Amino acid sequence: MNTTSRPRTRAILRIHFHPAERNDELYGQLLTVVDGISSRVEPLPADWSAYVDLTGALTYWSRDTEGLVAVLRLRLLALHGVACSAGAGPTRSIAAMAADATPPGAATVVRDDPYEIAAFLRPKPASALPGIGPKTAKTLARYGITSVGDIADTQLPTLQRILGTTAARLSHDRARGIDERPVVPGAAPRSTSTGHRFDRDELDSDRHQRAVLGLVQVLGSRLRTSGEIAQALTLTVTYADRTQTTRNRSLAEPTAHTPALATIARELLTGLGLQRARVRALTIRAERLRPAEHAVRQLTLDHADEKALLIEAVQDRARRRYGMDVIKPARLAPRPGVGPNR
Repeated sequence: MNTTSRPRTRAILRIHFHPAERNDELYGQLLTVVDGISSRVEPLPADWSAYVDLTGALTYWSRDTEGLVAVLRLRLLALHGVACSAGAGPTRSIAAMAADATPPGAATVVRDDPYEIAAFLRPKPASALPGIGPKTAKTLARYGITSVGDIADTQLPTLQRILGTTAARLSHDRARGIDERPVVPGAAPRSTSTGHRFDRDELDSDRHQRAVLGLVQVLGSRLRTSGEIAQALTLTVTYADRTQTTRNRSLAEPTAHTPALATIARELLTGLGLQRARVRALTIRAERLRPAEHAVRQLTLDHADEKALLIEAVQDRARRRYGMDVIKPARLAPRPGVGPNR
């Protein structure tokens, strides 16, 4: 009797969520829906996407990849009204390429078949292959290597002379549909956000600055109360026509201290150049939170820094006892004859 079993079909999904408005709670809810299909989910909150290993789920649900992806997309739409774009294939790189080529509300599935894999990969431009950026693509083009098929057909030693040993081997393998990287399940990195909605579409850049400073005060106090530090800040601006612009900045030193957070937030806002923009709302999100005991502070001889931290601790105690509005920076105090959100 032949006991040799055929290896299970490998199916990796890259899914991008496209909600009308983004918030941390919604992202977590969408991941919960995905987890109901397969528990092997790797969140990628930076671009509202995730990798999902469907290999075991295909047997459990008795469906093929197309059918299981359709069920997932339908659940996301029915439960949360969120459309998605999805790409699936036998490897992470193929799934990512399929997802990138798929518009919102659709799915692209590449089956685990050598002919179908080659038909999908070979016509693609070299820059579509994960790990091949614009600069590398230009370098390859100088040698007549312009497509993924060209990379697959080029001898590995030749590629190594052009790209270096490691990059050449990775590109050569991925161009031939070889990518053994697994989906690594894990929880989405913690984040917290707060927002301000203007009473009317706001043109005044000074009011934009005041709103951002107020949001940072809330975030900083919240982080210090929970004993956490942020590694990045994200500013989202919602305009009068409901379109949004998002800017993100990693912090040189993770912190929960309001002055450091305010500096980054102001830089993000200033970089958007909103002098003539009608702003409906502003949201700031502190991302990649870690326990505060993991913070590393640079040694300094400036006693003003220590004094500022002590004052901040006193202010936090007062706010916890009497409310957030008991102490405000002078710039947040209402100007004579002007309401706070007019």
